[in-house]
Amino acid sequence: MLSNMPGDVIGTATASAPGTCGELVQGMIGGAHFLVTCPINQFSRATVMLRVSDSEDPAGLISGIDHLPKARQAVSTALEKLAPHLGIANLAAEVAIANPIPAGKGMGSSSADITAAVGAVGLAAGQPFTPETIAKIALSVEPSDGVMFPGIALFDHRCGSVAESLGPPPAMEVIVIDTGGTVDTLEFNRVDRTALWKRISDRTDEALELVREGVRRADPALVGRGATISARAGHLPEVAEWVERAAAFADEQSAAGINVAHSGTVVGILLDARQRRSKPVYRRALEAFADAESVGHYRVIGGGVRQAIS
Repeated sequence: MLSNMPGDVIGTATASAPGTCGELVQGMIGGAHFLVTCPINQFSRATVMLRVSDSEDPAGLISGIDHLPKARQAVSTALEKLAPHLGIANLAAEVAIANPIPAGKGMGSSSADITAAVGAVGLAAGQPFTPETIAKIALSVEPSDGVMFPGIALFDHRCGSVAESLGPPPAMEVIVIDTGGTVDTLEFNRVDRTALWKRISDRTDEALELVREGVRRADPALVGRGATISARAGHLPEVAEWVERAAAFADEQSAAGINVAHSGTVVGILLDARQRRSKPVYRRALEAFADAESVGHYRVIGGGVRQAIS
């Protein structure tokens, strides 16, 4: 039985969640906004210790992440959900987050923080949150990537009305080109772009079907074709030149295709990992995009919370 004495430790847990290289597809379907996730092997890692507190001030129940207000807000909501189930009036959390994912690039840094932190809170309490609950908490803070869902996911990043795991990712790698600068996600999503997405819906519909089929068949070429259509149709004007340069480079290297952060600064070169050509292609990309802020090399992986085993 859990203790209810102030200061007593309820549990501890460490969890991680992946960042992304933008999205494979973004657009609208059936009147709802959606994106298709592109998780990569770069992670936010959160460690949480839950305690019984004698404080009734919500501001004093969370420590360690005052510098991460989005994650802090999400943890606060998670504690509110858990406390009644645990029979604890005031549940406190000590949280530490380590995250190498650059912010403001469209690489899902905030979504990874929130997913890892909320996931760790649930695990520490012995009541793991479902991906759907984590998504709901994340969306109460801001529009969110769907990295809390396993595999490659189709997700309504604004309202959560659509959430579907398409399946595990094909064997793919991605060269991530950061074109420079940052994008404020909250400010970006305050602008209504419904007309834009409707105008290009024929292309995003085609892109979604190709990616969906590519994931089903574990075929990187189909995924790359679909992602390229979406990248060319829906990228930010600021990265237009980079998108075309990336597409030309992808053609030269016989890559699977390209993708973008539709609300960020990164462009990806998608590779079929089975061909085992990623290292030489990466070296060529370093030369071809020497004017980029950075060029990185990652694996495309499935989303979802990962619990660290101590």
